[in-house]
Amino acid sequence: MKLLRYGTPGSEKPGMLDADGKIRSLENVIDDLAGDALSDASLQKIASLDPTSLPEVDASTRIGPCVAGVGKFMCIGLNYSDHAAESGMEVPKEPVLFMKATSAISGPNDDVVIPRGSEKSDWEVELGVVIGKHAKYVSESEALDYVAGYCVVNDLSERAFQIERSGQWVKGKSCDTFAPLGPWLVTRDEVADPQDLGLWLELNGEKVQNGSTKTMVFGVAHLISYLSQFMSLHPGDVISTGTPPGVGLGMDPPRYLVPGETMRLGIDGLGVQQQITVADV
Repeated sequence: MKLLRYGTPGSEKPGMLDADGKIRSLENVIDDLAGDALSDASLQKIASLDPTSLPEVDASTRIGPCVAGVGKFMCIGLNYSDHAAESGMEVPKEPVLFMKATSAISGPNDDVVIPRGSEKSDWEVELGVVIGKHAKYVSESEALDYVAGYCVVNDLSERAFQIERSGQWVKGKSCDTFAPLGPWLVTRDEVADPQDLGLWLELNGEKVQNGSTKTMVFGVAHLISYLSQFMSLHPGDVISTGTPPGVGLGMDPPRYLVPGETMRLGIDGLGVQQQITVADV
């Protein structure tokens, strides 16, 4: 299934796509795409519905972030060896973990706001993993059973804030609008192998990232298991799994975002995002 949230920011309602790509409302079925609604039992209940029996939503309605109530937004750094090389960093022996503030979450087609003082805002297309049930000390062999679904993430970064201002990466990763999610939460049954997905990003119509999850250093199952050794993962938690090469930081010379540019990005089977960059006011 392709699940989504639609409506004005802060007042989104749950929905799903039907076979014709029309949005159908789940407002009277679940409260939101959050918490227990992401469990296997809930998703099976939704899957049993006839989408044509659900109210149709106007196609022009804004699409919001594909999951609500995110408690933790975990990110994995340098998880593609070729991206580590373009960043001038070594491939890590264990996953590099950092968090992104949940206040950075935005809709897949919302404007991206370049923060005040930014000179090095950058793009990163990534596979997002949404947890569906409580996970603690999970084995790698069982890890994918804890996934509700997958989505597209643009893990935007302000490189000067991230790298040059000392301390941790989080302040360069957490600016408002720096975590577009969606358009859809695609349930795990529709993703045969999360390690065989193409992902790409275009800047102003030029393809700058074009990779595959095959080249991850640490795969999705390993990441879920690894994280669960250090903290409980809860329904709605998001794991952003790293980016392939082609980010602005790695270009010669480096290339960073300015207001008025268009990013378009997607992952096989998970949909496409598009954002326009605007200046903070």
